[in-house]
Amino acid sequence: MKKLLGLVAAALVLPAVLVAADRVESGLKEGASVPAFNVRDITGPAKGETLCYRCRYGSRPTVTVFTRDVNDNVKSLVKKLDATVAGNKDKKMAAFVVVLTNDPDKVEPKLTKMAADDGIKSTPLTVIEGDAGPEGYKIAKDAEVTVMMWVEGKVKATHAFNKGGLDAKAVDAIVADTAKILN
Repeated sequence: MKKLLGLVAAALVLPAVLVAADRVESGLKEGASVPAFNVRDITGPAKGETLCYRCRYGSRPTVTVFTRDVNDNVKSLVKKLDATVAGNKDKKMAAFVVVLTNDPDKVEPKLTKMAADDGIKSTPLTVIEGDAGPEGYKIAKDAEVTVMMWVEGKVKATHAFNKGGLDAKAVDAIVADTAKILN
């Protein structure tokens, strides 16, 4: 009987461990103030400029995706967020993507192609030099994707994923979480 209970307990714990393995602690915690930082805009309204979208968007409800890779799941997330931003113009929702890279010039053509191929119009795709992310943002080295949502300069939600951890279910959960900054 003890062995059976042990097996049942292990079966219940294993899925939680596997889910936790896809997640990582990265980004600012809920309630934290969001500091300014500069990016190079690749596809947005300030294409070719270095600017602070955090500053430009001010107190507006904003989603920022920090990513080290532009894979299919990241593209899916950006496409869905872009549609959410377009559908919430009345609430002045904003979003931008920041690719963390040591070689911004290599990433630029990928972002330009992504914007054209996927019809990304409301979400600037940007780069920041260096893979550590902006100072003070606490982007974990092992986080492939970190998503932060804020309004009035305060974080309302953070999602982070190890390499390969962002999947279709996580994309849908992130998009659903935009309600936290729109209400």
